[in-house]
Amino acid sequence: MCNHILNVQASIRAPCCKKWFDCAECHAEKEDHKLAKTTEMAFLCKKCKKAFYKDMSTFEESDEYCPYCDNHFVIEAKTPQAMLRVEGDDVRIDSRMIKDERTKIAQKVTDEDFFADQLG
Repeated sequence: MCNHILNVQASIRAPCCKKWFDCAECHAEKEDHKLAKTTEMAFLCKKCKKAFYKDMSTFEESDEYCPYCDNHFVIEAKTPQAMLRVEGDDVRIDSRMIKDERTKIAQKVTDEDFFADQLG
């Protein structure tokens, strides 16, 4: 499972150590050597789980698809973004964290100043 790219469609086989990785950054984290460069790459489709080779020197737009299942594996990468969230209990069990807008409206309606401002 890749922590760098969320929508990985194919794994790559590193030509230096013959191991499968989801991205080059995963190889850099797990191995103590650099990823070797080559013109012929081995891919493993995540959809149909079949391996195939692609010649990177003559890579065309039609080569962006798996030859077995036509899965488009060359797509824009979605990387994880840092988010700040408030963690709490499951709202289906304890819904005290959810603000109820109806109480604010009820307070406005029962407030005497509310009617005084409306009437003039």
